[in-house]
Amino acid sequence: MEITLDKASETNASLNITLTPADYKPEVDKKLKQYSKTVALKGFRPGHVPASLVQKMYGKSILVEEINSMLSKTVSNYIRENKLQVVGDPVPNREQADAVDWDSQTDFAFSYTLGLASEFDIDFADLPAVNQYDIQAGDAEVDSTIADLQKRFHEHAHAEEVGEGDTIYGELKQVNAPDGGEAFTAKTAFPLNQMAEEAKGQFVGKKKDDVITFNLEQAFPDEKARATATGAPKDEAANLTGEFTFAIDDITRHEPAELNQAFFDKVLGAGAVSDETEFRAKVGEIIKSNYNRESEQLLRLDIEKTLLDATPILLPDEFLKNWLLEVNEGKFTPEQIDEQYGDFTKSVKLQLIKNKIADKADIKVDQEEVLEATRQMVREQFGFAGGENEEMNQTIDRIARNYLTDEKNNGQNYTSTFNRVFDDKVVGYAKEQMTIASQDITVDDFKTLVENRQA
Repeated sequence: MEITLDKASETNASLNITLTPADYKPEVDKKLKQYSKTVALKGFRPGHVPASLVQKMYGKSILVEEINSMLSKTVSNYIRENKLQVVGDPVPNREQADAVDWDSQTDFAFSYTLGLASEFDIDFADLPAVNQYDIQAGDAEVDSTIADLQKRFHEHAHAEEVGEGDTIYGELKQVNAPDGGEAFTAKTAFPLNQMAEEAKGQFVGKKKDDVITFNLEQAFPDEKARATATGAPKDEAANLTGEFTFAIDDITRHEPAELNQAFFDKVLGAGAVSDETEFRAKVGEIIKSNYNRESEQLLRLDIEKTLLDATPILLPDEFLKNWLLEVNEGKFTPEQIDEQYGDFTKSVKLQLIKNKIADKADIKVDQEEVLEATRQMVREQFGFAGGENEEMNQTIDRIARNYLTDEKNNGQNYTSTFNRVFDDKVVGYAKEQMTIASQDITVDDFKTLVENRQA
């Protein structure tokens, strides 16, 4: 076998492979013998079909199959052994392949076009510092969060008169019954937050035992809201129109929960804190913890951006655009490829950089690490604690293994988890090598920072 690599430029090359009978004939002969032992042909006992007949019937297909298999392995091995930074897939010279005469040729020549990334290196010492933001939860943020929690854990109170967000209970009556029918009546509840703004004024300020005459479809123009307000099925509610009366029996509203021990226990769990001072401190910690996850994500993005900005890499643009058009089989036009090409190349370059870091730092991912990452995902998704409970740990392990070996998605669960673990290890290593500057920031300033990054 003869293999040569011809580089037309820093980013474009041709891989040429020549096969002789010595390369493929032993394996082809071996498979022909296997076929002769198993082939069933009328007039011959199993295993006694003449070799010449087996050759005539199956020789060409076995030859084609063996050479294609050999080419695939040869190309992959050559790229791996020579550490070529190939982007996209090797593209075979189809004209050359179509011209092969499988009946008479004994030597075969094949050629593959390769797209290559230019050579590059990463020197962490030369990289600029990256900020890691330490979010400070001030009194205003704590006050706002507690106010939201008080609304979420609201209490029901009876009101003297109807307010904006109240719910009123009473009897609804249709003023004029439809021809030949009975007037619609129902004991029901009107949530004012589902009522049209222009109709609320008829109800706000009214008291218990007051009777309001109003137009139902104007108060609830949305048929779904009208069905909720009347208690009638949606198709029937659509026909409820015209004047109605509503006699108020009761008025309820949501009152913010009081800052007391019962509220503290509902929010944080029984006995977690014993007074408002401890509660405020705990809420501040939770706010900071929640935003710290976002801060870690922003740090990760900044590390990746810094690596990209500091590492010039040339790509075979024309080759990649043609390859993207071919592998997507008409899903995109050349114009759409051009439009999305910038984001695609960022992704390609970033993966090349991460692979280079992993190679230099000897970062690897083993099966147990993938399994443990999946176990942790199961714990978080289902709220399992794990720990010392052996039965629970066995359940988590079984779910994790089933997820990774699910045959319905052709191993994609394992691949995606493997890639996530690999990515985390590489970024973690880069973080250790780079200069990370801690910077205090308020919640509002951090929100603005994130919004500007996304803009």
